[in-house]
Amino acid sequence: MIQKQKATGQKEAIFNNEVVSRFELYNSLFLTLPFYKVKDTGTLLPLFIKHCEEGVKAKQASREIIPAFFNKYAQNNSEKDIMDLLFRFIQYIERQVVLFDAVEDASFQKLNTMDDQSSLHSYLSKGVDNEVLSHKIEQLIQDFSLRLVLTAHPTQFYPGAVLSIITDLTAAIKRNDILTINELLQQLGKTPFFNKKSPTPVDEALSLAWYLENVFYFAAAQIQAEVDQSLQEFQMESRKVIELGFWPGGDRDGNPNVHADNTIQVAKMLRQILFRCYYRDFRNLKRRITFRGVEDTISMVHDVLYKNAFDSNSPYQDISTVLLDNLQKIKDTLLEDHDGLFVNLVDDLIRKVKLYGNYFASLDIRQDSRVLRRVHAFCRQNKPVKAFFPENYDELGEKEKIALLTFKSAKINYDSPPEELLQDTLQTISEIREIQSSNGELACHRFIISNCQQASDILQLLELFLWNGWEEQDLKMDFVPLFETVNDLEDASEIMETLYSHPFYRKHLERRGNKQDIMLGFSDSTKDGGYLMANWSIFNAKVALTKKADEHNIRLAFFDGRGGPPARGGGKTHRFYASMGREIANKNIQLTIQGQTISSQYGSIDSAEFNIAQLINAGISSGIREKHNVLLDPVHKDILDVMAEDSYQAFVALRNHPLFLSYLEKFSPLTLLSKINISSRPVKRNAGGPLKLEDLRAISFVTAWSQLKQSIPGFYGVGTALENQEKKGNWANLQQTYHQSGYFKTIIDNCMMSMSKSDFSITAHFANDEQFGAFWKILHDEFERSKAMLLKLSGQESLMENYPVEKRSIAVREKIVLPLVLIQHYALGHLSQENLSDQERQSYEKLAIRTVYGIVNAGRNLA
Repeated sequence: MIQKQKATGQKEAIFNNEVVSRFELYNSLFLTLPFYKVKDTGTLLPLFIKHCEEGVKAKQASREIIPAFFNKYAQNNSEKDIMDLLFRFIQYIERQVVLFDAVEDASFQKLNTMDDQSSLHSYLSKGVDNEVLSHKIEQLIQDFSLRLVLTAHPTQFYPGAVLSIITDLTAAIKRNDILTINELLQQLGKTPFFNKKSPTPVDEALSLAWYLENVFYFAAAQIQAEVDQSLQEFQMESRKVIELGFWPGGDRDGNPNVHADNTIQVAKMLRQILFRCYYRDFRNLKRRITFRGVEDTISMVHDVLYKNAFDSNSPYQDISTVLLDNLQKIKDTLLEDHDGLFVNLVDDLIRKVKLYGNYFASLDIRQDSRVLRRVHAFCRQNKPVKAFFPENYDELGEKEKIALLTFKSAKINYDSPPEELLQDTLQTISEIREIQSSNGELACHRFIISNCQQASDILQLLELFLWNGWEEQDLKMDFVPLFETVNDLEDASEIMETLYSHPFYRKHLERRGNKQDIMLGFSDSTKDGGYLMANWSIFNAKVALTKKADEHNIRLAFFDGRGGPPARGGGKTHRFYASMGREIANKNIQLTIQGQTISSQYGSIDSAEFNIAQLINAGISSGIREKHNVLLDPVHKDILDVMAEDSYQAFVALRNHPLFLSYLEKFSPLTLLSKINISSRPVKRNAGGPLKLEDLRAISFVTAWSQLKQSIPGFYGVGTALENQEKKGNWANLQQTYHQSGYFKTIIDNCMMSMSKSDFSITAHFANDEQFGAFWKILHDEFERSKAMLLKLSGQESLMENYPVEKRSIAVREKIVLPLVLIQHYALGHLSQENLSDQERQSYEKLAIRTVYGIVNAGRNLA
């Protein structure tokens, strides 16, 4: 314990010296730079920040704080002058957030050192004198894999140009190169932070591919190299443990802008970017390997890579095997004739080709079950499948529907073309074969059915493939149900029982290696049932689904739809996986990384390597641990069942409050999120219709609360649940559980992280609002209740006391963006007035929208 406290203290000191002090130094330099010809903006901003802090302490509203500042410090107080300077403040603060990101990233290696005791090498070392442990580790390594899936959810605000500046700025800060830092800060000041129009799905894919090309290509290969080296040292066979997935261009759930041609275009783009990476590496290799005996092979590989990287007319073929064969020939010649000189360069490229093939990242297809049911219904109206089904098929029960499915391959003759949405599904099903043919099977082999509520959702989709060009024996596809709501999670086990017991589906699984992927969504389950119920429902679903898979001898892999904040499954993610017991399948870790999680945890090669290694080590440590305290004994399970239900009832009561949505609409930028040009995806599924909670996307829901600095989805109901247990006399047992169960501790610690990014003092004046005052007090009371109970449970004096570096980072970031929050409230307050001109309304909307970028970016995992 003393050693741990010492290490924590050292980290905190490093953070203050390396991050906070350097940020203050470079920020003072930044504030003196000329910016869009606005004189004195940098001088006034520190005064504005201090004024905002004092106003919040005095519980003043933004409508008081901001005018008072201009009366005191500004010479011109017209509304135009106020608006103009507020926009300049926003631009400065946006870039201050980037500067802090870069300074923090530059110190990443000093702040984050891998625990040697939990590395793969250390586990292998422990198995040297323990035959049982050695065999266990060897078997685990053979089965283990990590799949990271990049998604285009609209919470990633940095455009490619800014990402490149951050990368260069981070490198310059590491070198303490003041001249370059000064130039990059000037470049940052002149570089736009937002798009003038919404990106297309292909634009999103291209933006996200920046991380593949500049980060993952190197980081994943380096981690794989370390795994290979460790395994070879202990005479174990090397194997691929890292996989990459990709959603932009394939995820059409609720996004009418994604079409089949986008999917094909993105698949081609991923391939071309990958071959450019290969070509870049091969040029370096070619400069070193100038020996006799390899000239012809080098020349041939060079030509192949060049054509695939730069010639758009080159035929798209799966050439990974050809590449590997020729690279191996080069390697063999080096070993036999040239003392193995530069063989490491060849090994590195061979490793990358094995990792990424022709495709870089597997393109997942996702569509909502309700759309897929409509596609199936449309096909049933046409010959020859029309004869297989009665007209009242949709009104039949689940068992009757499944009994009618024939799974016969058929070529449908359409009497009339389907509507655009249905046509997209049919075209995509057909074109997946083209992607597999050109880029390899792994380029596109998963179809995810969101909002999956019954086994027929999977089986009917399988039929659609057989009706649209696919043969049973050649159906190289994995069908992945996505269970999201609390009710869907509860029913998931029975749905999979139906599928595993179905003769045709079971036969299909056998052809796919008896492996089933199941996706579980945190975001919608949190929106549906609150933080604690969502986590506990997913935990129980995983236990039940694992048991069901074991009964049918199925190799199960859970694919977790984790977003940025704890409310959407984020936070200390690796701790969740490390705490899984044998009752939960954990040999194949799969998770989405999205929004600011990509830039904050995988934005640099250093951070990506660290976080990939953390997840791998979490999976290995969980697999070999002899004892897990995962709350499945009757006493703990009953308590958590009751707590989850208490939390659920509290959250549902809040959600059903008549002012719930109107509060969000008035005080947060919820209704303006659709005007932020960062995503091709609509804010809500029912585009054009009235705002309903069920149609509102979980990302928009969580973002709205985070903008208010009231992270309701990340804590609400937890305090009530804990307080009820204390009243029942279960407190000592709960404290013991917190300290002994890694899973429960992670839930609680992530909840505290979420609350650390809340600040009800900013909205304290809401308490006096005639319409919403009582509602604000409900929120505030539960926050204070949750805070008190969590501190009591953990034995801490302040939130995140055990994570001082992260706590300090959050505090600095929240201080930076406090003015943005107040400017946003100021703009929204004006927008609530009825006598605004169109021009005034547009100006205030733009002002409110611009504040969203910096607030989300500073939070790193707020949305």
